[in-house]
Amino acid sequence: MIENWVYEKLKKDIGVKRYNHSLGVMHESKKLAKQYGYPIEKAEVAGLLHDCGKLKGEINLLKMANAFGIILDNVTKNNRELIHSVLGEIIAQEEYNIADRDILKAIRFHTTGRENMGLLEKIVYVADLIEPSRNFEGVEKIRDLAYVNIDQCLLYAIDNTLKFIISREKLIHLDSIKARNQILIQKNME
Repeated sequence: MIENWVYEKLKKDIGVKRYNHSLGVMHESKKLAKQYGYPIEKAEVAGLLHDCGKLKGEINLLKMANAFGIILDNVTKNNRELIHSVLGEIIAQEEYNIADRDILKAIRFHTTGRENMGLLEKIVYVADLIEPSRNFEGVEKIRDLAYVNIDQCLLYAIDNTLKFIISREKLIHLDSIKARNQILIQKNME
């Protein structure tokens, strides 16, 4: 059970809009955990805190990462959308007292994915995309696949995200490529 102070702190730190999104991700994470037989409490915490590094206001995320001693790779340094997940892992540990490695990895890799993702990482990655306020091309198919086959869903979601990133001429993180390739290799071995 998540203590009330966690909800209050999170809302204060990330703002109401992002907090409402986080509640949606938490609820989707719980539903997916139930679907795939994963501990619901862990999914609940990971879903709620997945964006705890997306601090509101004019906070310089690069400076904050540096203050925590986080060394960012070049792609992450040059893409502000990726910094919050790396920062979020540390904030979850330091400010929300999260010690569970599965929860911390789910927070850390919810934006890029990674090779050999654990089930909780997959759940939070997908839940972040399908929570009810999300509306983008391909989201309905991701929602449909989410409760049928998490790996097929993840592959489609990563492909969809990569197409979006390419269309915007943004940098692609190597973790996303490795996640996609590993899913395809696993699929071809079945």
